[in-house]
Amino acid sequence: MRQVGLQHGAATDVGRVRTVNEDAHLAAPPVYVVADGMGGHEGGDVASAIVAEEFGLLADRGYEPSTAVDAVRETLAACQRRILEYAVQQQHHGVDRRRSAGTTVVAALLVEEAGTPAWLLVNLGDSRAYRFTGGVLEQVSTDHSLVQELVDAGQITREEMATHPERNVITRALGEGLAGDADYFVVPLADAERVLLCSDGVNGMLDDEAIGAVLAETSDPRDAADRLVAAAVAAGGEDNATAVVVDVVAVREVDDAGAVRGEADLAARLGGRS
Repeated sequence: MRQVGLQHGAATDVGRVRTVNEDAHLAAPPVYVVADGMGGHEGGDVASAIVAEEFGLLADRGYEPSTAVDAVRETLAACQRRILEYAVQQQHHGVDRRRSAGTTVVAALLVEEAGTPAWLLVNLGDSRAYRFTGGVLEQVSTDHSLVQELVDAGQITREEMATHPERNVITRALGEGLAGDADYFVVPLADAERVLLCSDGVNGMLDDEAIGAVLAETSDPRDAADRLVAAAVAAGGEDNATAVVVDVVAVREVDDAGAVRGEADLAARLGGRS
């Protein structure tokens, strides 16, 4: 069987405009998550914290790598139940329903596809999952947002997304009136040797070229996460900014007793892109 060696880094910052950090993140190998809360203090921060907690429970109890999508669906359902219960409590205390708790979710989990290790990337909302391999950055997730729908319809360009007046309108997320199905992407490890999960406080302030440059220049994932968040804040810090960077550093063959039998280059072993 195969063991996958992972290294990660994570960073978050409240930014220059907000007074509360409504982002939450989790780095509990092999489960990684970023959640961007909505609803203000004691709303969005609670919702995103619920997501981090529930995925932490999933990491603690483990999951079957070949059926991880089912485990993620159950975890998202548990998040939604808890967030809706919290929203009811908020309303009983006079909180405007328009300020009810909600959150985006983007996650990366190590799974198996046809017996081969792979990434399961999951998103609900406009927090993003990127892959970075061979010096090339590619967004894997698709934003669940009004501006993404406008891009898909050909009404605005991708470059116009960052400045559109309705760029913050989310079409799917966890929370009251926001529920929708998450998107799931299975990506071979060799095609995603580095994975970036981030809230829109990062990609909203930095374009893909700037993000790719940081990832290309920074080999340590801890430094990469720190630099991305710092750059987003330096660029204006208009929102909370959170980044989780995960590197696949080794794939090892082990026997039933756990002894390492061999190790090979990822691309050679898994047949990824050159």
